[in-house]
Amino acid sequence: MSRFNQLAQTTAVRQVQEEMGSASAAGRRLREQVEEPDPLDARSADFIRSLDGFLFASVGETGWPYIQFKGGPQGFVHVLDEYTLGFLDVRGNRQYVTTGNVRGDDRVALFFIDHARQTRLKLFGHATALPVDENLGLAERMESPRTEGKVEQIVTIRVEAYAWNCPNHITPRFSRRDVSEALAPVHERRARLEEENAALRARLDARPEGSTG
Repeated sequence: MSRFNQLAQTTAVRQVQEEMGSASAAGRRLREQVEEPDPLDARSADFIRSLDGFLFASVGETGWPYIQFKGGPQGFVHVLDEYTLGFLDVRGNRQYVTTGNVRGDDRVALFFIDHARQTRLKLFGHATALPVDENLGLAERMESPRTEGKVEQIVTIRVEAYAWNCPNHITPRFSRRDVSEALAPVHERRARLEEENAALRARLDARPEGSTG
């Protein structure tokens, strides 16, 4: 079983599984306790690096969850090691809800989704917001790529557990980059045809008047 199932399948969750008839299948993943965090494998690390955004959930002192979207260029979330993610957090609307929540409770959930490939990864971790001027070496490691804007802090997430979600109900959506990559062969083919047509027109224009060959 994974550490993720152990953390996610609480007593209340198990009760609902019993009511809905899925307890047996879910219980097979809970036969032994896993106390150590899950290290990121190569597939998970590569998937995280391939994305340009994710959802970041935290919980405030009122007990209410808060979800924020974090975006940037592909790879702005850096896999620092098999247990640690990090990114440079830039100035936004200056509400700092997530930052405040993390100070009170560092437990967070991250949701990574690739709509084009109908793939998603959910992750539990412990988040920390660090000042840049006290962690210049770490900030330099994550300088490229990073989200554009004024960097206000470094956010690191110590991975506790993760699991892959099923692809059901993920509507395929494609970014500008996805579309550009898919259409690149078409554009290349069109460019070649235009060159060939131009060459043929030049040959026709160069023929002597009255020539049919």
